[in-house]
Amino acid sequence: MIQANNISLAFGGRTLYKEVNLKFVKGNCYGIIGANGAGKSTFLKILTGEIEPNTGEIFITPGERMSVLAQNQNAYDNETVLDTVLLGHKRLMEIAKEKDELYMKPDFNEEDGLRAGELETLFAELGGWEAEAEAKSLLQSLGLGENEYYTLMGEMDPKIKVKVLLAQALFGNPDILVLDEPTNNLDFKTVRWLEEFLLDFENTVIIVSHNRHFLNKVCTHICDVDYGQINMFIGNYDFWYESSQLILRQQKDQNKKAEQRAKELKEFIARFSANASKSKQATSRKRELEKLTIEDLKPSSRKYPYINFEYTQEIGKEVLKAVNLTKEGMFKNLNFNIEKGQKVVFFAKNNQILTSLFNIILGKEEADNGHVHVGKTIKMASLPQNNNAYFENIDLSLVDWLRQYSKDQNETYIRSWLGRMLFTGEENMKLAKVLSGGERVRCMLAKMMLEQANVLILDEPTNHLDLESITALNKGMLNYKGCMLFSTHDQEIIETVANRIIDIVDENTVIDFTGTYEEYVKKYQK
Repeated sequence: MIQANNISLAFGGRTLYKEVNLKFVKGNCYGIIGANGAGKSTFLKILTGEIEPNTGEIFITPGERMSVLAQNQNAYDNETVLDTVLLGHKRLMEIAKEKDELYMKPDFNEEDGLRAGELETLFAELGGWEAEAEAKSLLQSLGLGENEYYTLMGEMDPKIKVKVLLAQALFGNPDILVLDEPTNNLDFKTVRWLEEFLLDFENTVIIVSHNRHFLNKVCTHICDVDYGQINMFIGNYDFWYESSQLILRQQKDQNKKAEQRAKELKEFIARFSANASKSKQATSRKRELEKLTIEDLKPSSRKYPYINFEYTQEIGKEVLKAVNLTKEGMFKNLNFNIEKGQKVVFFAKNNQILTSLFNIILGKEEADNGHVHVGKTIKMASLPQNNNAYFENIDLSLVDWLRQYSKDQNETYIRSWLGRMLFTGEENMKLAKVLSGGERVRCMLAKMMLEQANVLILDEPTNHLDLESITALNKGMLNYKGCMLFSTHDQEIIETVANRIIDIVDENTVIDFTGTYEEYVKKYQK
């Protein structure tokens, strides 16, 4: 168990937390969520002892070992891959080192023998004799081969380093496992493996992540960092979000009878309880959900942008067709025909391939060969991965910036669209050129909504967005009735939105699959 008692922390006059009291117990997985800058990672550093709070203390059950996912990829450059994993259990490695040094002494005496005996006992109790085999098994599960075990970390590709550091954190069955953005830079296959690992993990897990699919799969509790407090809720991210939104809607509808409100909430809890039936952690979550009372559910004060794409021109028979598209070093003789109602996610070995493909479709880039045919009824709108051209050196307020893309030039109308994207009051007069990455993307989404296109092209749309904006975007993409072409690393969006997958495996190989991502994985990524 790890417990935060009366934790408070302030930086430069800004209070991150005030008198936070939380208990994290064995058998549960806790997801820490919050807006950008709310202090999620800082809270993990307090839990791990890296940062000292202004007030309060962290209590850990005596004898329990904490393991933390290392963030510095270069910290172990002089160690081999295998030794890096083994160093995840520092106490075990200290015992092994002391034991070896004793046996190497030329004047080994009786006292040394007694100490060596003690160390041998400790070494065995901590699983020392199985340690190397366990470390190799973890590395193998993460896709590393035997030829890499004894390579120096400094010689490894950064994407492989991430996996090794993950193996280090998981090694040795820690009592408390702390993971800060563990799915960053991991491929989908490795993320799925990590999900299964954590679902079977019987100790305490505390995670900060922007990956909603991951939070939904592994978490039994959500801890929401909001307005100086950290509130703990039973259930995964979806349960936290949906219950919060349901209660907010009910609060706005004061005329609805109390009995009807209670019935809706009970049905909601029952529905989520029924879904939480797989794996040890999900079964634990189900039991806790079944014990919930209506009074336990509280709305969050978090604000979400409103994203709703609509179009005026109905889509005709022809939508969009790529014929023998070729771009040297990227794809060759690429053919596909987009049909009405399709939402297509594109995969490739690197993002630049898809960016070039989308630019060719939009007419912003020339193909080396082939052509794109666009139907007469089609109007396209796009969200580029690089939006610098829309904002850099643009001396316009947000109101005037968005006015460029609106038929209705009335300021009240423009401000209403900015308000949907959480820009209110004086924020509307900020200059476009000073916006943060997330603010830029929200402005681009407002632009897209105003354009009312019937085909949307989105190139990594979740980049720079916080969890609230990603959730709202997912909902907007799911509800959209037009056609959509997109690329993303957000697995929840892929699984809930896409009904067709086009995977550019290499320059000469393309998989074109109609169906859900789950069906695609079963067929092609066993």
